[in-house]
Amino acid sequence: MKRALALLILAAPLAACGLRPLYGTGAGSATASALGEIEVAPIDERSGWLLRNALVDRLAVGGDSTARYRLDVIIDDDITKFGLRGDAGATRERRTLRTRYQLIDLATGETLVDATAGSDAGIDITSSPYATVAAEQSALERLSMEVADDIVARLALYFDRTRGQ
Repeated sequence: MKRALALLILAAPLAACGLRPLYGTGAGSATASALGEIEVAPIDERSGWLLRNALVDRLAVGGDSTARYRLDVIIDDDITKFGLRGDAGATRERRTLRTRYQLIDLATGETLVDATAGSDAGIDITSSPYATVAAEQSALERLSMEVADDIVARLALYFDRTRGQ
């Protein structure tokens, strides 16, 4: 009984801390519906295609709503070799995916958000070129999902702050 009372007393201040879920009532929240109103402009290269697909998957919360915003993304996909062996061959690679994205209001043409996001992954270079290429592609797929998650989270925070959910 004392333990339950102590937990209740300790938990009471948490109710007044001001924390609330970002998506509020789920798919019907103002933040979720705003995310559903974003169209993603085409992005160059295979890495751009993967990132665009990941963004479209995450932003399609609102269903069949008319786009009020456009997300323009510029992507930089880079592989750097390092960790040299005695024969001057590389033993590791670092794949870096960096983006600059802008959220544009289609009604006014105003840039609402101008930010960057990125992630990187380390890749072991093996004696099999096929395995190395497969590892590079797998890393790119993971990085695309991570960067898309980061962009969507930041856009959700923007809409949460500006729409005062």
